[in-house]
Amino acid sequence: MNIIVGLGNPGKKYENTRHNIGFKTIDVLAERNNIEVNKLKFKALVGEGFINNKKVLLVKPQTFMNLSGEAVREVLAYYKEPVENLLVIYDDIDIATGTFRIRKKGSAGTHNGMRNIIYLLNDDGFPRIRIGIGSALKGDLINFVVGNVTKDESELLYPAVIKSCEAIECYLKDGIDMAMNRFNVKKKVEE
Repeated sequence: MNIIVGLGNPGKKYENTRHNIGFKTIDVLAERNNIEVNKLKFKALVGEGFINNKKVLLVKPQTFMNLSGEAVREVLAYYKEPVENLLVIYDDIDIATGTFRIRKKGSAGTHNGMRNIIYLLNDDGFPRIRIGIGSALKGDLINFVVGNVTKDESELLYPAVIKSCEAIECYLKDGIDMAMNRFNVKKKVEE
């Protein structure tokens, strides 16, 4: 089974924040594939289903961002899945708003939710999708990431969420290398 985790913070207060782009991606992916993410298990909201004939568990940790690893660790332990079957989607202040990158593995960078996952799993060898939220306000990052998405940002982020869902569907059908080749497209610099 493939475990697809979107990171965010639970509750209405955080629903439309930049930090919840992982949750938003899980919601859209679930809707596209007729999966209900409504069972509370493993300190998370989860939903089982199939995407491209692959069994998946969609996961939205309910532990708050900095403790996301608790839910992820419980899910992997319960299903006895290797870390390679995990894919995590999260916001990234270090890439431009509305862009996204797929990686096979790597460090957590500046993201505390990913730091907690890697720390508790003691492993960073799992794929991830980072959706750029930019960081025009390099000052108070906490207020920036838990701030609401503006209308202008939404016009950039929603297409990135859709493309991320397409990338996840490609990953499940054709593997991580194909998804990276197809979706990690660099914009050409105009001369």
